[in-house]
Amino acid sequence: MIKKILSILFITLSFFINAYAQKLTPEQYVEKYKDIAIREMKRMGVPAAVTLAQGLLETENGNSDLVKKSNNHFGIKCKSSWTAGGVTHDDDAIGECFRSYKDANESYRDHSNYLRGSDRYASLFTLQPTDYKAWAKGLRKAGYATNPRYPEILIRNIEQYNLQQYSLAAVGDMPVIETSKYEDDKEPVVKKTDKIEQQSASNGEVAETQAINKLQYIIGKKGVSLLAIATENDINLNKLLSYNDLSEDGILKNDQIIFLQKKAKKGDKDFYIVQQNETLHDVAQRNGIQLKYLLEYNQLTEKAIPAQGLKLYLSPTAETQLVKAIQNNAKEVLPVFSKTKTHAVLPKEGLYFIARKYQVSVKQLREWNNLNTDELKIGQQLIVSN
Repeated sequence: MIKKILSILFITLSFFINAYAQKLTPEQYVEKYKDIAIREMKRMGVPAAVTLAQGLLETENGNSDLVKKSNNHFGIKCKSSWTAGGVTHDDDAIGECFRSYKDANESYRDHSNYLRGSDRYASLFTLQPTDYKAWAKGLRKAGYATNPRYPEILIRNIEQYNLQQYSLAAVGDMPVIETSKYEDDKEPVVKKTDKIEQQSASNGEVAETQAINKLQYIIGKKGVSLLAIATENDINLNKLLSYNDLSEDGILKNDQIIFLQKKAKKGDKDFYIVQQNETLHDVAQRNGIQLKYLLEYNQLTEKAIPAQGLKLYLSPTAETQLVKAIQNNAKEVLPVFSKTKTHAVLPKEGLYFIARKYQVSVKQLREWNNLNTDELKIGQQLIVSN
């Protein structure tokens, strides 16, 4: 009996030791893949230091769920041109398609081809291959990642783990590349508006105008006032506040998106998945849509706090259009009832919800409306007061 217990304990301990041992450290990741990164730099000109820094970040040092099930080291999504294997993974939206590879070699090779073959990243290859800071900032600028701290993280990885040594090891063997040979990844690119560089009076840095939903915006820096931004961009303060669904001037507590023109009534995609700690205002800004329409499409109030993972519609759905029609119809019907208050039933509303809303009992609702069942129809007019 004792031997059996010891055997079970040994097996259990071995399992945990193996599980722990399988988790790579940053140093182990670099050691494991540095030769591939060097080879790819010699083949296609992508700096080995930058490639390894991206790999560390995108795979959580080789330990992410995505890399384990797909060998995808760089978070590259399937796109319309991808015809090979793929896996589903939750990222900006739930169940997105990510490229799948048989091994790390394939992933690293596709990453090099992806950058070299896309017009979006062409400007990177005009930079010095040893200038890792410019490459890190260039990747973010070209739209490789949405995280504003992406360059900072890559630079920190390169300096902390001495990754520059691998770029220096390959820089003397880089061939002259004919870019036209690598056009196997011409996925549609959303073009930005013409970039407008301007000197910021508040901090002396250059602010660059970018586009979301075809609308111009800048990143307002923490500690800068909205009045300063309005003045710098020659926009009336009240208009700037209106463009950004804000009620009053103030100092920005964090870096945030500031639109320089009126936002659209609809987003450029059908829906958006709420990320951690995002507010409805954050979602409206991130998608270039007016807050009041975001609320309307999702039947929400401005004070609502969306849960992480919630699917929010960015354009009218059949349901929201029906609700609006019902509400408009109710406005025409209500004047007929001079003293009696009525309610038009909306989707997913039941008697208990309506009773609570108007502070009456379910029994009263049944009596006033001669109801023999709790089943309601969308658009049904209910008397909700005596």
